[in-house]
Amino acid sequence: MNAVEIQPLHIYTHDTTLQTIKRIGLAILGAGLLMLLVTLTGVAHQQPVLFLFLSVGLMVGGSLTFILPQIKEAPAGIKNNGIFSRSATSRGIVGWFFGVVITGFYVLLYWFPDVIESWVRLLDPLSWRLRGEEADRWFLYGFFYTLSILVMGVRMIVKYRHNRYQIMRTLSVTFFQLAFAFIIPGVLRLFNQPEFYFSYFWPLKYQYLFPDSVKSLTSSSGGLGYFMVFWSVAMTFVATPILTYFFGKRWYCSWVCGCGGLAETAGDPFRQLSDKSLRAWKIERWMIHSVLVFVVVTTLLLWVNSATKGSLLGGVSSAFAQAYGFLIGAVFSGIVGVGFYPLMGSRVWCRFGCPMAAVLGIMQKFKSRFRITTNGGQCISCGNCSTYCEMGIDVRAYAQKGQNIIRASCVGCGICSAVCPRGVLKLENGPAEGRYNLLDIR
Repeated sequence: MNAVEIQPLHIYTHDTTLQTIKRIGLAILGAGLLMLLVTLTGVAHQQPVLFLFLSVGLMVGGSLTFILPQIKEAPAGIKNNGIFSRSATSRGIVGWFFGVVITGFYVLLYWFPDVIESWVRLLDPLSWRLRGEEADRWFLYGFFYTLSILVMGVRMIVKYRHNRYQIMRTLSVTFFQLAFAFIIPGVLRLFNQPEFYFSYFWPLKYQYLFPDSVKSLTSSSGGLGYFMVFWSVAMTFVATPILTYFFGKRWYCSWVCGCGGLAETAGDPFRQLSDKSLRAWKIERWMIHSVLVFVVVTTLLLWVNSATKGSLLGGVSSAFAQAYGFLIGAVFSGIVGVGFYPLMGSRVWCRFGCPMAAVLGIMQKFKSRFRITTNGGQCISCGNCSTYCEMGIDVRAYAQKGQNIIRASCVGCGICSAVCPRGVLKLENGPAEGRYNLLDIR
């Protein structure tokens, strides 16, 4: 009788063709990056469209050439193989290099824009078509920011292609970033209107309810300006509480916000780096609520100063606004919030500094229908949920006890549920009463 040869089970398809395609993609990406550096010499000023294609175009093409073959490599399902052994995703040398590069870009953008002026000029043709004027550094930033979300959003969909919630969530944040935070503000400039971002509200976009901003919108933009002020007030004080009551803070942090959009797409490879310690949680509570107090006090001071025509506070309120803009708006949300992705995880700003997240978190904690339910009897304590929680929540501790997860910091991204091999976790919107199923485990 002939022996039956047992073939080993392979989850991954070791297809040399796919590997070759991915290597070609990396080579194209590298060529685009090299060309982008070359453009800093000013060689692209005469032919910006050509060099935009040779730099950014090759970078996008190379990235997609590397990402798309992953569909054929293995069946659908989340695979984080080797994520703690790769230098780029485990605070290794490559990760530190990425952090330095991203941080360096923000430093140049904020304080040394002349260094990257050649990159700004690359976007002049696009800026003229969209906004009717030449590009500036903020258009460059918005372009790179939006492009990062779009390209890495494709990666996100490929990785989580078996999970409908993740696909819809990714499509949502990419849509809001592209339409509401890039195209619409540009078109408004084309028609000589204020550059307004409809997907950002106070206190995250703190200037929108500052008296000078309100006065500028209502005095120079007519009915549209009044609508913009109405939109800011309505979204901050009416829509936000209602939507958070029904859906938790996820409606904004994981479906609309551009900061969350970048964290969930470009930041996805680094989500496991969030600090889960009790010490980090204590720092988080103090920091995020301190920032909220800072912006509330600043806004109140500005309005008091405006009402008294500067006779009561003089220049104090303006100093507060300038300090907030520098410390929080530039250093924290930009340099630390994004530059530290490869070192502290993808939600550094959202977790420790975003005042909008603080407001939404308070609402979610005390008055919301949202919760993550747990089936403790099915939990095998593998720890995947806690490992990949970008907000540093020890999800496993709740699952082991069968307790609902209702945390102010939870953004409802759903990754904990997606990586659970036993289906223990489920995102739900139920009755607000009885959400806290605290168990006596004495």
